[in-house]
Amino acid sequence: MKNWNFGIIGTGMIADFHAKAIQGIENATLAGVCGSDPIKAGKFAEKYKTKAFINYQEMLRSGDIDIVTIATPSGNHMEPAIEAARCGKHVLCEKPLEISLERIEKMIEAHEKAGTSLGGIFNYRFNDSVAILKNAIDQGRFGDLSYASVHVPWWRSDEYYRNNWRGTWKLDGGGALMNQSVHMIDLLQHLMGPIDSLSGFIATRGHNIEVEDTATAIVKFRNEALGGIYGSTASFPGQFRRIEITGTHGTVIMVENTFTVWQFADQTEADSKILSRFKEISGGGGVSDPSAISYLPHQKNISAFIESIDSGTPFEIDGNEARKAVEVVLAIYTSAKEGKQVHFKHD
Repeated sequence: MKNWNFGIIGTGMIADFHAKAIQGIENATLAGVCGSDPIKAGKFAEKYKTKAFINYQEMLRSGDIDIVTIATPSGNHMEPAIEAARCGKHVLCEKPLEISLERIEKMIEAHEKAGTSLGGIFNYRFNDSVAILKNAIDQGRFGDLSYASVHVPWWRSDEYYRNNWRGTWKLDGGGALMNQSVHMIDLLQHLMGPIDSLSGFIATRGHNIEVEDTATAIVKFRNEALGGIYGSTASFPGQFRRIEITGTHGTVIMVENTFTVWQFADQTEADSKILSRFKEISGGGGVSDPSAISYLPHQKNISAFIESIDSGTPFEIDGNEARKAVEVVLAIYTSAKEGKQVHFKHD
């Protein structure tokens, strides 16, 4: 089994999740870290007993790194990702992949040209409950899908937005949708398939920031089902995230990683076991404190990326797949700003 040496670009809050996840993987070693603040990077390196590099250019040219994870502000993902491709390094990038489709496409192109792998972090996908729900959909247990919605009624304090990049169009790329709700938007299209069209609204209700802290959209999926998206960081004190999927033969409501409703026309004993297994809410730390979440889904996400490289098979959340959630978020912004319905191109 090959051991993979990792470097982390960025030393903010989410970088801690990357470091803990990497150190929990048998065939992975955290070999270095770098950040915009050398003092902070040095303390981070000391904490995780690894090497601090001056910058990502030095890290990528050191010969010590095979894979880098990018944990910088969202609008600063493209430059290190492209440089990593030029240096022959694989990249696993924190969500969102970038804040514009143009920048994402440049990242994808660079890695396709270099023959390296580019993947995204959408760690919710690696919860067992999500895999079980996806399997039920793929098996046709819902009958004709009629409706699906995601709800992210979270809270962020004014202190959270005092960080100099959060809540800005330039580096955050948006607010409650692009930063917080993008996870659930990824899940929505992962489970339901592509969105055909949407109409969206955005507002800033609870914070003095450039971007939205409240947003909603009505969507129509390519499979003819209807749906909805709601995301907020102005919903005190913050409530659990939720996804509801319903069809002519079944309904499931998932709160965090728990099924509060799991009901089908062809109910079996296995369904009772699923309800029993997932009856107690796990997760939920992110509703008001983004640091109060588990790093284990990140660990599964990173492990799956390693396995795809080892086996030479496509990664489930490659650049093109990670691009989809950003496209939906940007479409909601366009709809809200221009007051019109947005239609997606068919493949």
